[in-house]
Amino acid sequence: MSDCNISRRNFVRSTAGVIAATSAAGISSALAGDKLKKGWKMKLATSSVMFDKLTIEQVCHRAQRIGVDALDIWGPFTHYKTVCDHLEDIKNRLGGQGLRALMTKHNLEVAAFTLYKNATLSQYWELIRDYGGGNVVRSDKAKASSAEDLTKNMRIFFENLKPEIELAKKSNSVLAIENHWGGLLNTIDSFKAFVDLNPDPKRVGLAFAPWHLQGYKDVTMLDFLKVAAPQIKFFYGWQRGTQKDRFGVEQMPGLGPVDFTPWLQSLADADYSQYLSIFMHGHGAADEMEADVVKSKNYLLKCRQQIKS
Repeated sequence: MSDCNISRRNFVRSTAGVIAATSAAGISSALAGDKLKKGWKMKLATSSVMFDKLTIEQVCHRAQRIGVDALDIWGPFTHYKTVCDHLEDIKNRLGGQGLRALMTKHNLEVAAFTLYKNATLSQYWELIRDYGGGNVVRSDKAKASSAEDLTKNMRIFFENLKPEIELAKKSNSVLAIENHWGGLLNTIDSFKAFVDLNPDPKRVGLAFAPWHLQGYKDVTMLDFLKVAAPQIKFFYGWQRGTQKDRFGVEQMPGLGPVDFTPWLQSLADADYSQYLSIFMHGHGAADEMEADVVKSKNYLLKCRQQIKS
């Protein structure tokens, strides 16, 4: 056999290899492109307060088993039979770096640090800084305002928020203010005022709670989302159940009466990039809670498939 034939054979083999590799690369690129075409990424979380009788390690284990992306960790909170002290326990035992190690172990992120009632950012900003920062959910701590005084009172709210904004900067965090029935953020006009007067939209935004906005006859949730979506930093997957189960598991997506698909479409249209947390108050035993959160997660994934994005 001549050297010419050997060279030609080698050429054919090498060319075939290149063609095969190129085809494989093309297929991979096409698949990657197909993935990109899927559009909006829905990031799911759930809240530690729903497992208040468990340690934070046990909560993380369950969150990983459920299959959510992150955990909303609550500071000291007492509400009827709920007594949650997860963040205080983390502060005393683990610190921010220990929390980071725990989250990494369970392939989770912190979706939010929730601080209500007497829990303040001044108590936890160093822990949050050492973790690496994140969203800090808090109440507006202000009463509902008349339409005539709304602009003035919203300016006062932001002025009073300045010390917390500075702590948020020091801890590499973002403040997410939850709307609450009877609070300053409880009407469509109050949301407009918040969005228009917000002095630092990158550092301050909304923790959007649908439960507190349901019941208006002339304003829909889509109306609220149209105004609020650009500044939402945290979204509660939370609804009012039927009259029969208003405060039970029907509060969670897929277990109550609301079709979440249009709400998710609004978030996708606004390119919402933060977490959606499956949530309820008045939770049951841990095993029951875990099973219901799984049902809710699976429902949201089905809703996501119907979204145009």
